[in-house]
Amino acid sequence: MFTFAPTEGHSRAELHADLLEAARALTDGEPDGVANMANVAALIWQFLPDLNWAGFYRMVEGELVLGPFVGKPACIRIPLGKGVCGTAAASGETQLVADVHAFPGHIACDAASRSELVVPVLRDGGVIAVIDLDSPSPSRFDEEDARGIEALARAMAHRI
Repeated sequence: MFTFAPTEGHSRAELHADLLEAARALTDGEPDGVANMANVAALIWQFLPDLNWAGFYRMVEGELVLGPFVGKPACIRIPLGKGVCGTAAASGETQLVADVHAFPGHIACDAASRSELVVPVLRDGGVIAVIDLDSPSPSRFDEEDARGIEALARAMAHRI
């Protein structure tokens, strides 16, 4: 049995490096994308503090469909260009939102969410999923978080 846990007192950058290492180790050689997304969502939840939702939306027939996650029940389908997740998927660009209530067209799946980070997972030039992190704290996420989750998305692009 493996023990994957963040190291006490690590900086944000070090937590993201530890998360990436754990995700690579846990998904290495596993061909099932759903299993890999489930384990990575659990790792994100374990490694990153102050979250109320962490998981994946998968690109299915031109829209985002809920994938494995940790948190309260969520919106099942999100059209491209709608909300933070749909904007990330349509643009192929990371969305770092300090105040979701100020984001035009925000989709409130959980009224407790105040900030959000959504990173597209790209494979062969197209978006195949997004990694979505929500927090009940305003301005929870910063550029260090964005870089860390972008590295995670690149590492998982051929494992999900």
